[in-house]
Amino acid sequence: MPSKKVKIVTDSTAYLLSETIKRYDIRVVPLRVTFGTEAYAEGVDITNEEFYQKLAKSSRLPTTSQPPVSDFIRVYSELVQDGHPIFSIHISGKLSGTINSALAAREAFPQAEIEVVDWLSDGFGLVALAAARAAEEGQGLAQIKATVKQLVARMSCFGVLGSLEYLRKGGRIGGARALAGSLLRIKPILALKGGDVKVLAKVRTEDKAIECMLELVRKRMEGSTFIHGAVVHTRALEGALKLEEAIRARFNCAELSLVELGPVLGTHTGPGLLGLGFYGDGEQQIDDSE
Repeated sequence: MPSKKVKIVTDSTAYLLSETIKRYDIRVVPLRVTFGTEAYAEGVDITNEEFYQKLAKSSRLPTTSQPPVSDFIRVYSELVQDGHPIFSIHISGKLSGTINSALAAREAFPQAEIEVVDWLSDGFGLVALAAARAAEEGQGLAQIKATVKQLVARMSCFGVLGSLEYLRKGGRIGGARALAGSLLRIKPILALKGGDVKVLAKVRTEDKAIECMLELVRKRMEGSTFIHGAVVHTRALEGALKLEEAIRARFNCAELSLVELGPVLGTHTGPGLLGLGFYGDGEQQIDDSE
């Protein structure tokens, strides 16, 4: 008797569109964001609008935390009881302890087929979507893992921040530390790879930042015909729409979504982020040291 279709489990920092979650029946386990004594499950107890309003009024940076193990056990239990293998893909362990909660929950189901994957880069929402499509096509756990793994070397994620203050306060500034004193004069283009922040370029205006990002896309799309991507922002819709329009005008888009990042990543970036995650259909590998 053939096994049932693999089900995809991810977490709220994938920031998948609601229609995508519904279309592929993806299970999303929320991370938490806490203001003082008030804790909220991302995407459940607090909207983006409410979060950014509270962030603007708060004198202290909120804290973020991984989901409790019990949340994963509840999701896994339902799927295991229905006989589904599970592909559980989550935010990098360098950024969050979410993967540890998922691994601990897996121990509660020693006979079940559960593959827990630490997505060691940013932009994993695109990969979670690729995994869901692979599952929809009937691929097994090993095939799905191979499918998402081959995207790692081709994935690019970069953007420009409105301020480095939130990264600094949250201890995530990493390779962008040297920019802290000169941010008033420049807009750095930053890349996130495996939890490390790297500076790709320095420009002075948002329009220059968009042009720089478009040039980075052009270089990284060499050898590819179609782009799969997502324009992301935090309270920067006008710039995001401008970037989206420019990408559609210059490249062949197999898919391009527009996503506002929510409370957990928004805590560390602050408002004003404008960025892009994407991969091409070619085989070119990405080197963020360029």
